[in-house]
Amino acid sequence: MTAPVFLAPPDVLATARPGLTVWTEGEEAHHALRVQRVKAGEEAILVDGRGRRVFGKAAVPDGSPFFFIDVTLVVDEPNPAAGVVLVQGLAKGGRDEMALEAAVGLGVETVIPWQAERAVTRWTPGKAEKHRKRWEAIARAEVKVGRRSWTPEILSVHSTAQLVDSMTKGGLLGARNVIVLDETATVPFTQVAGEFLATFAAEDVERKGLAIVVGPEGGITPEEVQALESAGARVARLWDAVLRSSIAGPAALAALATLRERTSF
Repeated sequence: MTAPVFLAPPDVLATARPGLTVWTEGEEAHHALRVQRVKAGEEAILVDGRGRRVFGKAAVPDGSPFFFIDVTLVVDEPNPAAGVVLVQGLAKGGRDEMALEAAVGLGVETVIPWQAERAVTRWTPGKAEKHRKRWEAIARAEVKVGRRSWTPEILSVHSTAQLVDSMTKGGLLGARNVIVLDETATVPFTQVAGEFLATFAAEDVERKGLAIVVGPEGGITPEEVQALESAGARVARLWDAVLRSSIAGPAALAALATLRERTSF
């Protein structure tokens, strides 16, 4: 089994090098010392969520609220999911959070919670930031479980109108090719994604990113599909059967990862 991974502040790891000691604190230190019960001398890894991975041996002073490691190796890793965005429709029963967990494990750079028209779950203005922070906590936990060094960014909840604005007014989605997953589409997702990746490989273009849009449990309304298509999105069918909202995004990310490996993008 590989060494356990814990998150540390980027400024702490910024100057890490072999022979020095670095640390993490707060909930991460508690998790290392009280939950994982890492002992002095055991291997451990600290990551900053931005690609820096610091290997070392735990140093555990008695009674300290910090978790220290004596650095043996520092590696800066490129983000394997650079440019990949998941727009996840809010779904009841925690299915949106299930999708988030799997998406982080499979690799995604940014996640946008989407308040779609048919979404039963609602992030009211007064509690939207609380929900977003919960998604951040879920993402951080999955980074540690998956021994990853990159933590995806969780943006604020978007309405359909805000997604369209992002595509048409120079926002995050405007710098990416957008694929909307819809059961009524006739073109397979792998075909559309493959066409985009082929374009990236053939041309020196800036839009070397993909965003995958997944609706809520009730699906995406025809009006929403039309609005997103008018803004430049492509609509694609992921599977012959209808997949739950918790499965569709991760399934698309898995398919995309395979396509990217084949095209070296």
